Amino acid sequence: MPVDRRKVAVFGGALALRLLLLLLFPSLPDLLTGRVEVSTPVTSFKRLQEGLFLYNRNVSPYDGGVFHQYPIPTALLYSLVDLLNANALVTISDSAQAVSGRLYTSSRKLIKWDGIAVAAWFLFNPFTIATCLGRSTAVFTSTGILYAISAAVQGESLNAMFALGLASYLSIYPALLFIPLILLCYDRHAQRSQSSPSTPLFVAKHLAILLASIAGLLGISVLIIGDFSNLISATYGFQLLVPDLTPNIGLWWYFFIEIFDSFRDFFLGVFWLHLAAYAGSLSVRLRRQPLFVVTTLLGIFAVFKPYPSISDASLYFAVLPIYRHLFPLMRYTFFSVSALLYASLLGPAFYHLWIYAGSGNANFFYAITLVWSLGFSLILADMIFAALRDEWEQENPDKRGKPVKQV
Repeated sequence: MPVDRRKVAVFGGALALRLLLLLLFPSLPDLLTGRVEVSTPVTSFKRLQEGLFLYNRNVSPYDGGVFHQYPIPTALLYSLVDLLNANALVTISDSAQAVSGRLYTSSRKLIKWDGIAVAAWFLFNPFTIATCLGRSTAVFTSTGILYAISAAVQGESLNAMFALGLASYLSIYPALLFIPLILLCYDRHAQRSQSSPSTPLFVAKHLAILLASIAGLLGISVLIIGDFSNLISATYGFQLLVPDLTPNIGLWWYFFIEIFDSFRDFFLGVFWLHLAAYAGSLSVRLRRQPLFVVTTLLGIFAVFKPYPSISDASLYFAVLPIYRHLFPLMRYTFFSVSALLYASLLGPAFYHLWIYAGSGNANFFYAITLVWSLGFSLILADMIFAALRDEWEQENPDKRGKPVKQV
């Protein structure tokens, strides 16, 4: 099999960059590990270290009060995980499912970047590098998600469900990707077999595989920990109930600090319902583009999940370049990118002024996180508009490039 020199150069350069940063700035990983933009209560490397410390001394890692991750049996090199994620992106991009599927083919299908360019965009993204050096455990969830998508675009539906099960085991929100992923798997299966399988049977079969994979991984954890109720309450329960309101780049923490306790359960339900509702509604409206629905949900998670970090942003930005053909249809690119850059540069400064300099307060930092969420939301809305416009122009080729006004 011939060696792809571009791929070797990109992957080798990304690995060398990470190792060089570690050698030149040995204190950088510890600095990034403590940053709220990189680490959250459910992805912090320091909390993982405490959990392993307790476990090695025959104490449940969840008894320490700050460990909320699942036990990882072997140590993984974060740089290697980034390369694995990039390899999955190459497969996703080269499948061309973003521009041509069973039910829809874009009229702009020739406007695209190849898999190596998409992988390079991911590997050299500052958010990806910061997440890698900060050793956020969110990278393992990203691996499960990307390989679930990679398997789905190749028509390997069973592997897709196993990978999604791994991601859902590590963090609860990837389970919401089941609807668009099963639609993508169904389309690929129908394309390969030239016939459509029974929809209820296909969905039930793959849902059972997903649930069985999650149950199997939880079973292994129970064998290791020995306390099922404590495991569930400290992992899934922690993410669902959001008891730790440590500041992060998301929208939940400040809201639940300010709200009265008597209304907490109600708004928890509202927030989770708001997050979950996107999966079904987008899958119905954009049924012909299930891969785009998956991509959009990754961006929605980066804004509206309880404990977001720049790892979630890097995952969305990793998949976004496969929709290069939609970029010309976006309307607010400059404004949204400017808002994200503004928040990325001033966010750490505002946090320092609040926590360390004492010249600001919680409103000071929360304001800049709102700018971040605004910029991200604009990109999401603009991409959805571009996808719908592309569909409309494919159905009405004589209207391509012409202004449209809804009346």
